[in-house]
Amino acid sequence: MGTHMKTTVEISDPLLESAKRHARARGTTLRALIEEGLRILLAEAVSEQGAFVLRDASVTGNGLQPDVRAGAWDRMIALAYEGRGS
Repeated sequence: MGTHMKTTVEISDPLLESAKRHARARGTTLRALIEEGLRILLAEAVSEQGAFVLRDASVTGNGLQPDVRAGAWDRMIALAYEGRGS
């Protein structure tokens, strides 16, 4: 599953002993147990955030102005930069 990094984490003695017993009972390693717990916790955090919803940024109006509606892009660009020195 990719690369692994060694790190040190301080865990209370009672919690560590309980985790070691649990890992032994499941026939797994402490490392695998910790990784599984972190994956579950992080997956829950993502699902709690929910899906991204884009806010409605629509504006009122009747679309393009009549003189631009059938025009070409160069006409629209010219109007957008009109009076701005270009």
